[in-house]
Amino acid sequence: MSITRKKYKRITTKSLVEMKENGEKISMLTAYDFTMAKILDRAGIDVILVGDSASNVMSGHETTLPITLNEMIYHASSVIRAIEHCLVVVDLPFGTYQGNSKNALDSAIRIMKESGGHAVKLEGGSEISESISRILTAGIPVMGHLGLTPQSIYKFGTYTVRAKEEQEAIKLMEDAQLLEQLGCFALVLEKVPARIAERVAKSIKIPVIGIGAGGGVDGQVLVVHDMLGMTHEFNPRFLRRYADLHSIMTNAFKNYIHDVKAQNFPNKSEQY
Repeated sequence: MSITRKKYKRITTKSLVEMKENGEKISMLTAYDFTMAKILDRAGIDVILVGDSASNVMSGHETTLPITLNEMIYHASSVIRAIEHCLVVVDLPFGTYQGNSKNALDSAIRIMKESGGHAVKLEGGSEISESISRILTAGIPVMGHLGLTPQSIYKFGTYTVRAKEEQEAIKLMEDAQLLEQLGCFALVLEKVPARIAERVAKSIKIPVIGIGAGGGVDGQVLVVHDMLGMTHEFNPRFLRRYADLHSIMTNAFKNYIHDVKAQNFPNKSEQY
């Protein structure tokens, strides 16, 4: 179905709500550096998420837990310097908002002041409602994150699909409605059954952006390194690879190494 797209000079939190109201799906990808962010912004992406997934794809950690607030600010600052059009949302890393709403506010303020980010994202529902409320009182936009919450991986013990059981599905719905009531402008739903995700999206007015949550939500997000095929170890059902940069880059590197060894690079036209 073709949807008439409204042209936005700059994407804001209000723009995303309008997109949902107009039936236009929201496109969102991660970025952690200036060069990637500039390409994404010029391509017309709606939202860049400076995700704590940088812990995995940029630093090589097994989980998202090790990344620090200082590191998130560094990545977000790099992204912000590149963009002219899209909205930039920055993850609050593990340990900066759970259990202490004052720490949560201090962390969010640091992200906004030191990186120039436009909004922050927090994982969790009712258990972090105090932190969300306190951040919102400072005028900082908050995006929620429900379903599979990677910062709680050691609690779950697995990256399996969430909300398959009725009780968990009920809590998911209640948490989504709570996040809307608190004042979140949008939320991410990760790895939940498509029918549940669609019910959530229809039950609230704020946009629901899915990752492994089916097509009945208001938008989609992927980790950019995954969708570009730069990573090969990660193969969930929801991941569509739009390129195979792993092979392209490997071949380019091999050709460069060959040319250097064979003294074919640089040639005469490539010298001063």
